Amino acid sequence: MSTAPTAGRTGDRLIGRFSVSGTVTQIDQIARRMRRIRIEGDGLADLACLPGQHVRVHVADLRDPHSWLRPRDLLRTYSVWRHDDGIELCVLDHGGEGPGAQWVRQVRTGHRVTFNRPEGSFVLRDSGYHVFGGEETAAVAFGAMLGALPPAVPVYGVIEADGPQDRLPLGRELTWLDRDGRSAAASRALLDAFTQLELPSEPGTAYLAGEARTIQLLRQHLVADRGWPRQAVRTKPFWTPGKRGLD
Repeated sequence: MSTAPTAGRTGDRLIGRFSVSGTVTQIDQIARRMRRIRIEGDGLADLACLPGQHVRVHVADLRDPHSWLRPRDLLRTYSVWRHDDGIELCVLDHGGEGPGAQWVRQVRTGHRVTFNRPEGSFVLRDSGYHVFGGEETAAVAFGAMLGALPPAVPVYGVIEADGPQDRLPLGRELTWLDRDGRSAAASRALLDAFTQLELPSEPGTAYLAGEARTIQLLRQHLVADRGWPRQAVRTKPFWTPGKRGLD
């Protein structure tokens, strides 16, 4: 379990330059495979955090030399669901026994958690309207973005989930598509639903996130079929089968 750095050690001071720590104060099962984890502590309210950004949680102790043998297992990236006087993460349990899966299953209220400061360029842009496309892994960032938009700003989009129990409360009306056990990779069902969106004739700004191949399909549709400029389409690949290292 990740713990807060102890003052006075060189390694702790180095870690502290790039990270912050807090205490888990609340855990909720917000969806069938997703837990909402609230972290509070001194200084968390003062963090600079834009809707759509992420943090890198220390799921192993970075000060322990044994952890350095598997550097890929030190950090896991999670989108910020909410930032007020604390930080809230909604973490999807992908299954398996990886460091991230073990962390989300084992974390409890009262545990100390260390994470890097919020970062990332997948954030809202000024636009006449906004379009969202992705699946469960994108829903957390989308929820933060939607919550930051004024109610008068139009939004459109499709989010795919395995079933109704996997849907997050987003606060704005988007189309939900149930996968019913099908693969989320290169999702033709999501693409088909996305192409049916009735959008204004002029491009807005699109935010596509989640599985990398699905993102490519959605982006190709906007650019090739609808004539959108590439710079109007923001993408964030979180995963793809058989490949590690994506956020």
